[in-house]
Amino acid sequence: MVDNYAIIENYLMIRMPEEVDHHKAAEICHTADNYITHSRVENVVFDFEDTHFMDSSGIGIIMGRYKKISCFGGKVYVIHADQRIRRMLAASGMLKIVTIMD
Repeated sequence: MVDNYAIIENYLMIRMPEEVDHHKAAEICHTADNYITHSRVENVVFDFEDTHFMDSSGIGIIMGRYKKISCFGGKVYVIHADQRIRRMLAASGMLKIVTIMD
């Protein structure tokens, strides 16, 4: 899943997998945290273009990265979120901490 991470300027881009569940959450969190800690990124962008399923562990992934990056004054963005993922983000209150970009 290393190919799903890229640093573009001061953004860590994370391409989320087709299914975001607790099986994949630990790996995503660990890899993203390494990039945040060891690279000069100021913001995190979650790309949901390929994602067809996300359970509550996806919310945990986003929230955890928000807590890390916000310590450095950074922000979290979501791109390519379909209606299902947007509803889940809204229902969980995540729209208070993330910005959805169209």
